[in-house]
Amino acid sequence: MKRTKKILSLILFSLIVFLAAGCGNTAENSKDQKSDTSTKTTLTISAAASLKDSMNEIKELYVKENSNVAITYNFGASGTLQKQIEQGAPADIFMSAATKQMDELKNKNLMVSDTIKNLLQNDVVLVVPKDSAKVKSFEDLTSDDVKKIALGEPKSVPAGQYAEEVLTNLNVLDKVKSKAVYGKDVKEVLTWVETGNADAGIVYKTDALVSDKAAIAATAPEDSHKAVVYPVGVVKDSKNVEAAKSFLKFLSGDKAKAVFEKYGFKMGE
Repeated sequence: MKRTKKILSLILFSLIVFLAAGCGNTAENSKDQKSDTSTKTTLTISAAASLKDSMNEIKELYVKENSNVAITYNFGASGTLQKQIEQGAPADIFMSAATKQMDELKNKNLMVSDTIKNLLQNDVVLVVPKDSAKVKSFEDLTSDDVKKIALGEPKSVPAGQYAEEVLTNLNVLDKVKSKAVYGKDVKEVLTWVETGNADAGIVYKTDALVSDKAAIAATAPEDSHKAVVYPVGVVKDSKNVEAAKSFLKFLSGDKAKAVFEKYGFKMGE
């Protein structure tokens, strides 16, 4: 009987030790998981639609070196993104395709002023469907053969504003305005040309270079429009200002520069 009690006691003791160890490991694992989650920073970046291809590639490079950071993009027309920020939409960084939208946010005290810089420059080009021979110059847009011209909505899309400047300075706007169809952003303009739903369109050079269904017919003369400048800065309501500043520094570095130049951008400041 004594021996049986001794064996039972040993079994009970071993069971208690085993359960205690298991609970300890579980608590430690939970602590580690909680720690991993708490140290992860998510940056929300509102960026002009024309930056989509290059910024997606840059994201992969950045998170490889900064595993504690996650990046979420909100791509769209610069004017639309500006309005979203004004209305309180969450954003840590704003990247515009024109200085106008950035200046308006800065003047409303919605940006961290000393973080704003002109990061990139771009060119304005006339694009046509890949195998089309209807249009070879901006002046050709006045031809009766051209029925639809895709442009960005000037009120919210910088590419649309630049397009109107170009057409005005080349003295063809009044002749072609009735043919214009307006897209919500530059990517939609390009899609209409690629699918043949428009005979021509005006986009950025970087958009045209990544398309295998559209071709550049002409590049707008530099003196026909304001310089296409992409400013970037940290949004004042950001909860991750230091992490945002770190990402901006990366955007100005050699690795990001190589990606931007691959897609046809020119570096700014």
